[in-house]
Amino acid sequence: MHILDTAGAFERRLDSALSLSRGITFSEYRLLRSLATADSQGLTRVALANAVSLTPSAVTRALKPLEKLGYVETSKNKRDARQSLASLTSGGRELLSDADGVLQDFYNDVGAAAGRENLESLLGLMARLRA
Repeated sequence: MHILDTAGAFERRLDSALSLSRGITFSEYRLLRSLATADSQGLTRVALANAVSLTPSAVTRALKPLEKLGYVETSKNKRDARQSLASLTSGGRELLSDADGVLQDFYNDVGAAAGRENLESLLGLMARLRA
């Protein structure tokens, strides 16, 4: 149970740091990060949901404010008009770059508290467990 408690605490700290400095949550950051790695056409909501481990309806709810703020845009899929594709705007790329700095600061703080070598070992273990 400790690993889940720790993961939850990290997510709350990231939510707080991103919200205070950039006005987004960690979940919204993850959506933006996934869109940044997509091809130029964007991602469907189902593909985006799979990429960030959310439901498609949660992705829809999360994308609406990001779209209203001009960070994300949606368009109809050229192959299937029933689907829409979400993509990052230039404003979204700028926001993501700023948010990356917030996450780097968080990573540096955790590394300072835990020790860089311990953090690298933990990240390696987590990558193996994720695979």
